[in-house]
Amino acid sequence: MIDQPASIRPGEELDQVKLQTYLRGVLPGFEKEISIQQFPSGYSNLTYFILAGDQQYVLRRPPIGANIKSAHDMEREYQVLIKLKAAGYAKVPEAVHLCEDLAVMGCKFYLMKRVAGVILRNRLPKDVSISEDTFRSLSKATIDQLVDLHKLDLNTTGLDTLGKPDGYVARQVEGWAKRYTNSQTDDIASMNEVAEWMQQNQPTKSRAAFIHNDFKYDNLVLNPENLTEIKAVLDWEMATVGDPLMDLGTTLAYWAEATDSDSLKPFNLTWMPGNFTRNEVVDYYQQKTEIQINDIVFYYAFGAFKVGVICQQIYQRYKLGVTKDSRFAMLIHIIKACGENARNAIERNKI
Repeated sequence: MIDQPASIRPGEELDQVKLQTYLRGVLPGFEKEISIQQFPSGYSNLTYFILAGDQQYVLRRPPIGANIKSAHDMEREYQVLIKLKAAGYAKVPEAVHLCEDLAVMGCKFYLMKRVAGVILRNRLPKDVSISEDTFRSLSKATIDQLVDLHKLDLNTTGLDTLGKPDGYVARQVEGWAKRYTNSQTDDIASMNEVAEWMQQNQPTKSRAAFIHNDFKYDNLVLNPENLTEIKAVLDWEMATVGDPLMDLGTTLAYWAEATDSDSLKPFNLTWMPGNFTRNEVVDYYQQKTEIQINDIVFYYAFGAFKVGVICQQIYQRYKLGVTKDSRFAMLIHIIKACGENARNAIERNKI
């Protein structure tokens, strides 16, 4: 039931001797031989399980062949964990060590303590069933956690140093459109149309908060004894200071419903009975924040477009042969589904 590591995928192996020698010199408890496995899910940064005696760690490093420095900045991700912990946001793993010596692995990486628990991925864990009431409560707990993050005081916590909120929405729209153009492999009309629409329909008002930018079920570690209790939030690689409604839009893009394309359902089990609908997510977020959202179609369309671009960047690496992970072949279907969802929301003026 607890999320478990597996064998390391071909081409993503670590030099165990070199890694152990380095860790032995900087941290206690690495005298005996370590064991290394890989967490097989996830599509971006590579995540490994390191067992040193009775101590369990998780190692994070950039994907093989990635050259998107801002999206795979291990030093920044490490600092995010440190600052969030210091700010009193308890739902993050404890960061242990950042390695800046490129001779060890050819890239920066960091180590954090493992938070063991259940992670809901593209299917329910073996021998696990979740009632509609449990899913309902988990939906609430998930949005509660997002709201708590957005309510952190930026100035007193030092989190304000991790982003530039002024002009955030415009930079995001321009930046993700450019990333799509630079990584495009197929002609997908809906993605091009949404990119153009967003340029012309940006909201005129914006707020600032600390945002996760990838907040969804499979980045939550749940208590196996109570699946409505969130033990930790993972994958802070895109976290920054920006407009919280852009964060909500990304969460909505991942929040698949029963009538959505099957291509979108691997991201979240939110399509299963009992979960909030996307509209219920928005209503609950408004209730908890006491903020009225008037431009939700824009934020949702942006989120869907962004998810499509993330998949496009990975798919391009697969098409170029940089990565051999066979899971990436199906990403083209997700890109198309994201474009269609965004375009449909714009045409209907509802999410």
